[in-house]
Amino acid sequence: MTDAHRENRRLWNEWSDAFQALWNADTDEGGAPPAPTPFDSDGHAATGAEYPPPIEEAAVVELGCGGGQGTVGTALAGAGRAVGVDVSEEQLRHARRLRDHYGVDAEFVQGDVTGVPLAVDAFDAAFSEAAFQLVADLDAAVREARSVLRPGGAFYLAVMHPFRELIDPDGGAPRRGYHAPPRREVEIDESYDADLVAFDRTVSELHRALVDAGFVVERVVEPEPEGGETTSEGGETTSEGDAAAAAEPRELLPETLGFWARLDGR
Repeated sequence: MTDAHRENRRLWNEWSDAFQALWNADTDEGGAPPAPTPFDSDGHAATGAEYPPPIEEAAVVELGCGGGQGTVGTALAGAGRAVGVDVSEEQLRHARRLRDHYGVDAEFVQGDVTGVPLAVDAFDAAFSEAAFQLVADLDAAVREARSVLRPGGAFYLAVMHPFRELIDPDGGAPRRGYHAPPRREVEIDESYDADLVAFDRTVSELHRALVDAGFVVERVVEPEPEGGETTSEGGETTSEGDAAAAAEPRELLPETLGFWARLDGR
């Protein structure tokens, strides 16, 4: 585990309660907290008829599960086995609480995504959302995803979109070059004594890591931003879209970049 990864783990443990409160901020009193999964055929990662693949009775693992939302959502979607792995003990505490709230059968394991404490060839599908950009050794993390999958297994890797991360949320101008060194510090709040360390990789670098690990990339997913341009039936940008562009350039860019990949064999 690198120094950056160790520091990120410490910060996630400190930030966990506040982060989960933000995640659940829009939940109605007495309502169920959100538990989205990339295996929802109508969800944020859906693209075409083949992705997401069916997971009924399949064994699925989430790498970097945080508060367990994706793992619990995957269990709710019908997975036969749903396992979440995360480095933060406090995030896993929230994950187990969410599992108990929904009453699903989901397992949570503490571990680093670059050294997953799970058996080789144990899963039919794996996924990771908004986690690998916090890992210094991308190749090691992708190789671990390959290791836990059976031949033919599907992997969904999603990170914060590198184009969007280029844009300063305050000034709207690029804050670094696209091909600049990927390491970036992210301030949580001035009350914390350190910053999270993120790594903004290019699209080609993410694709290369998947291919080098033995995956075949079959779909790229860039969900339309909720606050972006809107168009009329004639295809012309409406005044609402123009206003969004003027007020918040980042809102025109997708929040996430996802890859559906499959492990052909070994």
